[in-house]
Amino acid sequence: MENQTIDKLAWMHFENQKQLVVRTKGKDKFYNPGGKRIPGETDVQALVREIKQELDIDIIPETAKLFATYTAQADGKPAGVMVKITAYTADFTGTPKPSSEIEEIAYIDSSDEYRLSAIHMVGGILKDLVKKGLIR
Repeated sequence: MENQTIDKLAWMHFENQKQLVVRTKGKDKFYNPGGKRIPGETDVQALVREIKQELDIDIIPETAKLFATYTAQADGKPAGVMVKITAYTADFTGTPKPSSEIEEIAYIDSSDEYRLSAIHMVGGILKDLVKKGLIR
């Protein structure tokens, strides 16, 4: 049987009690910046590469810290296909801006739930961030 879990990495960044999220070209929901590992990459190596591609900034690898892991039904996939997000915080250099497949970046809080992917809602990311006082 095929693996029914999509394994992804995400970067969590907060400013003024809001979380940075991204929207891919052709999609209507926002999600955490990040992506999948290339075989042989560590979590941090993949995160550095993905965030450079998506936001044109440089993650400082030695500052990366495991934040949390979230699991939920994958957006736009058949029932039972799950997405597992291993989220990290990390310092960076540069100014985040849409790059590569990213059409838009936004800073969201709990009032933006209708704009977010299922992992934010069903996977509990939004609720967790509010509970931790990271977003309002």
